[in-house]
Amino acid sequence: MTETLKIPILDLQPQILAHWDELNAAFQRVLRSGQFILGPEEKAFERECAAYLGVEHAIGLNSGTDALFIALRALNIGEGDEVITTPFSFFATAEAITHVGATPVFVDIQENSFNIDPEKVKAAITPRTKAIIPVHLFGRPCAIDALTGIAAKANIPIVEDCAQSFGARISGSAMGSRGHFGCYSFFPTKNLNAFGDGGLIATNDAHLAELARMLRMHGSRKKYYNEMAGYNSRLDEIQAAMLRIKLPHLDSWNESRVRVAVAYGDRLAGLAGVQAPEVVDGHVFHQYTIRIRSGRRDAVHAFLANEGIGTMIYYPVPIHRLKFYQEAYADTQCPVAEQAAGEVLSLPIWPEMSIETVDRVVDILKRALAAGNI
Repeated sequence: MTETLKIPILDLQPQILAHWDELNAAFQRVLRSGQFILGPEEKAFERECAAYLGVEHAIGLNSGTDALFIALRALNIGEGDEVITTPFSFFATAEAITHVGATPVFVDIQENSFNIDPEKVKAAITPRTKAIIPVHLFGRPCAIDALTGIAAKANIPIVEDCAQSFGARISGSAMGSRGHFGCYSFFPTKNLNAFGDGGLIATNDAHLAELARMLRMHGSRKKYYNEMAGYNSRLDEIQAAMLRIKLPHLDSWNESRVRVAVAYGDRLAGLAGVQAPEVVDGHVFHQYTIRIRSGRRDAVHAFLANEGIGTMIYYPVPIHRLKFYQEAYADTQCPVAEQAAGEVLSLPIWPEMSIETVDRVVDILKRALAAGNI
């Protein structure tokens, strides 16, 4: 392994350096203002996000996890209720359901998209179903039209988990604007990323927006006049100021991610033992996730690491098979998700990634697949 071959799964430095002066000025502006919580930067960022997403209300929060949790609380979901969701996502998707006292109902995913299967959602609806949480995984929009149709017929709200899909659109409609709530994360690895934790909730419902704002502020409309038990979950001024610098560049960055994904797809086409992700309308490629067939994923992952290529396995265990849930869901069968968990491997991707870097990653991947001991 040589130093020149080291390629991280994500390189944030080009973005930071390109906007260094603007970011530094924003940081200094907040420091000089003396306002660090729910000040002018956060309020402006909420307005700008609402305009970008095409929604009436955007509420800044501490994290994407809090966004999911507060959305469910605002919908009055709790003990005895069921929420249908995917088993192939980050733990927080189901964790939020559990935290409000409801029961996650896991249904399987589609083979090619990694997203929840609408037909299986339809079959899982019961009188206890009070919400559906689809995830736009890896930046690919789920079958939102089918899901909203199913939910509307059953009069069930949809909470869109958009933690990995800020900026993803179908026919001009932003993901997160179609359900009752859209929930976003600004974790440092996201397409629109903060310099720490951050999140946002979006909705077109004024009443739900008011409840979400109360819940993020200890259940109060007015300080010291608490009306319910809420939380302390607010996007701080420094993060909001930094995100305001980045938001106008997001579409360009997402287009660059697609450019990298297309380059990968061209080079992986026809490669035995590898299934590349589809490049479909609206996909913003938060991750570029391939499938390594024939039980070779872990060995290929190790080979690439040894050659200095950063890759990640999102996710090695479906949620219903995690230790926390496995006993309660011993009889739950999601074979497509379970197979995906043993095959997925996310390759390096970031907006400024060069095609030469793509070539190097693919060349080493081909070497890994050709190795006799893998």
